[in-house]
Amino acid sequence: MDSLKKFVLALLCSMLALLQGVAQATSYVDVLELPAKPSPLAVHSPLVGIARAGERLVTVGQRGHILYSDDAGKHWLQASVPLSSDLTAVHFPSARQGWAVGNDGVVLHSSDAGATWRKQLDGRQIGALLVKHYGALANAEPANEQWPLLVAEGQRLVEQGADKPFLDVWFANDKLGYVVGVFNLILRTEDGGQSWTPFQDRTDNPQGFHLNAIASTGDALFIAGEQGLLLKWDAGRQRFNALQTPWQGSYFGVVGKPGEVLAYGLGGNVLRSVDGGEHWSPVTSGVQVSITASLVNAQGQYELFTQAGHTLVSQADGTRLQLLPRQDLPPVAGATLAADGSLVVVGSRGAQALSVE
Repeated sequence: MDSLKKFVLALLCSMLALLQGVAQATSYVDVLELPAKPSPLAVHSPLVGIARAGERLVTVGQRGHILYSDDAGKHWLQASVPLSSDLTAVHFPSARQGWAVGNDGVVLHSSDAGATWRKQLDGRQIGALLVKHYGALANAEPANEQWPLLVAEGQRLVEQGADKPFLDVWFANDKLGYVVGVFNLILRTEDGGQSWTPFQDRTDNPQGFHLNAIASTGDALFIAGEQGLLLKWDAGRQRFNALQTPWQGSYFGVVGKPGEVLAYGLGGNVLRSVDGGEHWSPVTSGVQVSITASLVNAQGQYELFTQAGHTLVSQADGTRLQLLPRQDLPPVAGATLAADGSLVVVGSRGAQALSVE
């Protein structure tokens, strides 16, 4: 009798475990279909990118969190976002039109200054996009050996699924823009994201290095990549040409003004060019940690920020950098100036508004 009871009890436990497993399986929702959860702690959670949208600030981060502030970062509201993928960057070419990108090949668009967002693209579509685009070119130019390789790359993306992140986004205006990411992943739109054109064949990046950042200096457009990869847009050739630099570490960003550009990255390395990237000179930063964010302040000076919370400011021009004695600054992933001129940074501890030095 005891053995029968034990058998029945074991059978019931097995059935319960099975039902729990089924319930857990059926409760799983892909982050691409799960709206970002509202949270009062979102402003203190890791945030990665920040941008100005007119007078407003907009920042993005983990679990699909997007927040916006209309009082220079003192208070934040959480935006409506249709997914929960981690987001990596945001850019507004105008006060109301903006784009954000992130993991899983996500591209989001806002037309109301960052209050609400809709998905334009995700990684489940990108592989097929490459296959279609480069397949058509392969049919039109069967002798070109490049096209089948890019078709095969698209097929690999289809098989691997939505796991390739975009790392940055930049728009010239409300129509023309680029998104860049890992393994030379780059797309261009000329209609505000309604359609996207693969641009892998338009970059001098045969080894498929990651494209970490894209930014304009006012008279040139650059892409910063890993292992010394630095690209510049050539409007005549309609491609991103590789620039020769004296350093082969990873670049995490570029910042500049017409006639001058700084490229910065791993280990505190900074290079400067005043001839459109033809020649580069090292700039001593005084730090050995990675520089991860930058801006041009109201005085026309460069401010660079590190993953250890340092702030570096250029003196006179970009040839010298001075370490500011700013205290208690967390690791910085993004920085911008608010409409009132104050500095707002984001990073592992969320958003922080700072007074102007």
